[in-house]
Amino acid sequence: MKPSAYSAASAAARVPAQPGAADAHRERDVHRSGAPDRGGDRDRSGDRGRGGSEDRARGAGEPVGAARGEHTHSEPPAPRPRVVVQRSSVRGQVLDALRTALLSGELRPGEVYSAPALGERFGVSATPVREAMQQLAVEGAVEVVPNRGFRVVRRGDRELAELAEVRALLEAPVWLRLSRTVPAERWAELRPLAESTVRAASSGCPATYAEADRAFHRAVLALAGNEQLVAIAGDVHRRAQWPPAGAGAGRGRAGLIADAHEHTALLDALIAGDQELVRTLVGEHFTGAR
Repeated sequence: MKPSAYSAASAAARVPAQPGAADAHRERDVHRSGAPDRGGDRDRSGDRGRGGSEDRARGAGEPVGAARGEHTHSEPPAPRPRVVVQRSSVRGQVLDALRTALLSGELRPGEVYSAPALGERFGVSATPVREAMQQLAVEGAVEVVPNRGFRVVRRGDRELAELAEVRALLEAPVWLRLSRTVPAERWAELRPLAESTVRAASSGCPATYAEADRAFHRAVLALAGNEQLVAIAGDVHRRAQWPPAGAGAGRGRAGLIADAHEHTALLDALIAGDQELVRTLVGEHFTGAR
């Protein structure tokens, strides 16, 4: 049975060190550090000449070599402070603010915006703004302009029509399949989400409605139990929500309310198990989906 690190250390503390290669290694260590070799500096692990300044450098309770970033055989290195988590949180908040500005029309299609200028606007450094803008570039909302910043993409009718077609191909068959397999009580559980889209539409805020709209569709698709479908359909849905060039904030309040009421009508038909009505409403909803 292999001895544990603790028993090996205890044995080393009890048995006197024998002259030989180990002493030669310790002499070289002492020569490199410039510190004299004192027999009383032996620690519990049996090492000689590693007390004093190195102990103070690594702090109490840290393994030998931790101050130099070395790995030990008995335990993993200490974790670093989680500064990245805080920065990611800031980036997430900036990303949400930028999405709202895009949907509301504050960031206009065709215009170029720099990370430092937007950072001043949000009261943060340019770094989280730049990271958020890179994410928006992945989503197709902006494009990188070297040495200048990011240009808000101009959306044409053809692009929006293509995205609507992709959404219909992804979602419509799933809705129809679920209408035949999901019991009425499960559909009824989605009532609060459908009603929240109506309230969001009534507010007239495109960003508020966009979030509620995606939440409802995400909950429906989640019933299929396919996480990849939910992720891919959600990405396409988000892309389809960016307003086209020259459309300001996109659909007006009346258009948002009409779209939201299609959710409640669909849910009523699904709960009632009316397959023909569900097929008709799904077709209408995704034909003009945005």
